[in-house]
Amino acid sequence: MPWIYAVVGLLVGMVVGIVIARLTTPHYKNQKSLQKELDNTKFAMEQQRQELADHFAHTAEMLDILGKDYTKLYQHMTKSSSELLSNLPEQDNPFLKKIAQQNKDTAISEDNEENLEQPPKDYALGATGLLKNEEKAILHSSEVINSKTN
Repeated sequence: MPWIYAVVGLLVGMVVGIVIARLTTPHYKNQKSLQKELDNTKFAMEQQRQELADHFAHTAEMLDILGKDYTKLYQHMTKSSSELLSNLPEQDNPFLKKIAQQNKDTAISEDNEENLEQPPKDYALGATGLLKNEEKAILHSSEVINSKTN
């Protein structure tokens, strides 16, 4: 029985000694401070990424509004030029040329959008590959070798 007390006392003493040694060593404190600094830096970096994402989202919204405003301005200028300069020939009116080109670009972009909705040209209708019910011809390696040599 005294041996058990000695072994238990030795184990408890070792555990207490290790805990005290870890708490009093400068490396442990340094490690904790570095870990805390790393966590703070990760948090700051994640916060900065979120701010950057918000900035780009806001910028995209502003560019969208700017584009719409530019389109409204251009349409207003076109309407005004056709009303105020009604006696000016069409080839001399710069806005009418741009409108014609813009209408062509819009038609092309609409055609592209329609093409995106369709499946690709190489798309096979029906089952293909392993899903077909047709029997496949089985080639043996000797047949393949003989056909290559001929």
